[in-house]
Amino acid sequence: MTDSWSSSGLDVHLGWQPSSGRTGLAAAIRAAIRDGRWQAGAAVPSTRALAHDLGIARGTVTRVYADLAAEGYLRTAQGAPTRVATAGSLPQSAPRQAPRDPAPRWDLRPGRPDLTAFPRQAWLTATRRALLRTPASAFGYESELGAPELRDTLAGYLARARGVVADPARIVVCHGFSHAIAVVSRALFSLGTGEMAFENPSLGMYRSIAAAQGPRIVGVDVDGHGLDVSALDSPAVVVTPAHQYPTGVTLAPPRRAALARWASESGAFVLEDDYDGEFRFDRQQVGALQALAPERVVYAGTASKTLA
Repeated sequence: MTDSWSSSGLDVHLGWQPSSGRTGLAAAIRAAIRDGRWQAGAAVPSTRALAHDLGIARGTVTRVYADLAAEGYLRTAQGAPTRVATAGSLPQSAPRQAPRDPAPRWDLRPGRPDLTAFPRQAWLTATRRALLRTPASAFGYESELGAPELRDTLAGYLARARGVVADPARIVVCHGFSHAIAVVSRALFSLGTGEMAFENPSLGMYRSIAAAQGPRIVGVDVDGHGLDVSALDSPAVVVTPAHQYPTGVTLAPPRRAALARWASESGAFVLEDDYDGEFRFDRQQVGALQALAPERVVYAGTASKTLA
């Protein structure tokens, strides 16, 4: 059974059930305000009067009023009665969300690791250890290239795991590959690179990001041996040599050598997207292309799949 109450300021059926407690009372008052039964700007009953009428502790009403004032439904002032907020300042109701489809039993979409395997405990332990050892200065503004400790660690790891020739001073930490390709494309365009080649097929979103920085985008076909290096005629190219996306082929050894030679001899730049070079289940891992021409190949790798 719901309770109603009367007061000198308002005479409204509140629709509150005692068993719902403080949370239910707050929800009932919100509903009354949203429905217009508690009109904007009107004084509400005092905490003592409402508590008496509902037969509950005054402290419960006081806490509910405080919560609703913090949410913007009520307006309080020293020495004045509590009032419903004006219409223009009332919080907007959250849009009703459509029911979600049940999660699939298996997610076979490409590029998505098993997120349930994320090492939460190891991550918490490492984070706690790092926070205890990190000096306060590390939380300020440091190098735009990224934290020196992170770049040192990445240089050692990439040399060991991927064969990359990595100098910490030449590593730039980005917010994922989308950020990295934007930075590299913009830098190349500022150096006069007016055209960039991409594997055909490749992800359209990355072509769009690169094009937004200024260069014209062209495609170079991929076959069963990877990128057709002989068809290259651009001053820069973006490749996925370890695991071409979306065909899945690996750039064949003769073409790896040809691509490195082409970049060195022509002065072109290669952006190597090594997005999952650490994960191979169908063959032995291949090293990064970057080691064949460190001065001409920009190596890009991400940690999201490694961590997850």
